[in-house]
This record gives sequence, structure tokens and C-alpha cells, in this order.
Amino acid sequence: MGAFDVPLGDARAQLDAFVEEYRHAVVGVLEGLSEEQVRRRLVSSATTLLGLVKHVTWMQRVWFEECVGGTSRVELGLVGSPEESFRLDDGDTVASVVAGFREACVTARAKVAGLGLDVVVTGHRSGPRTVHWVYLQVLRELAHHCGHADILREQVLAG
Repeated sequence: MGAFDVPLGDARAQLDAFVEEYRHAVVGVLEGLSEEQVRRRLVSSATTLLGLVKHVTWMQRVWFEECVGGTSRVELGLVGSPEESFRLDDGDTVASVVAGFREACVTARAKVAGLGLDVVVTGHRSGPRTVHWVYLQVLRELAHHCGHADILREQVLAG
């Protein structure tokens, strides 16, 4: 079910649908590209297509596993900053990064299952947030990075 198929009065279903659409879109930009293409740096920052997927994986883990779940980044084995989360290791491949992304999505869904949007979660270092706020933040991040990924994919395919 897409975001436009969700009943108007069901805010939670709407948020879930939009988040799922962007989750699908962010990994979709990798389809049909080579390992070299997804690692290609086309901007002055460390941003690459594969790095974007690695970053949104980290971002979801921060918001759902740290903020909602209450487990620290150190305990989760996460890098400390957004900038570090874009960095690719030699062993990172499309398959491994997408598998990590999908695993983070499964965990994220489980962390919010059964929680109302008004539930206050306290695991993030910046202070308490509602589950609704977390959803909006994740949706904002996914949409933001999908835009970056679309442009990078265009550049890769043109070059």
C-alpha cells in the first residue's frame, strides 16, 4: 500500500507508508549500477551513492535503536557522527550495505511497533522526543537524502 492509498484519518499508517516509500527509493538508486559507480565521488564531500545508503542506515539506527530503544551508540557499535557514517570501508559492497539497511529497517519497525505517536522516548542525547517527532525526523532525513541520491545517480549515468 502506497502513501496515497492510506485512509485520511490514520496518521500512523500515513507516516509508515511515507517512510516505507522513501526506504524503497533510497536503495532503489543503486539498482543496475556497478560497485565502482556506487562508490564514485562526484561532489567535494565524502558523499557517494553507497555512502548515502550507509548513512541512512546509521540515521535510522540512531533514531529507532538509540532514541526509541534506549541503547547508546557505543553499545550499538555505531560511529559517533553523521559525517563518519558516510565513510565506506573496503569490505562495503552494494549487497552488504543494502543488507545492513534492510536489517535496520526491520529493527526500526520492531522498535515502534505498538507505540503510540504521543509516547515520549528518552534515549537520544538531545533530550526527550515523541514517537511522532522521531517519525517526522526520519522522514525528513530519508526525503533529503533521496534527493541527493537521485542527483548523484543522474551524474553517474551521465558520466
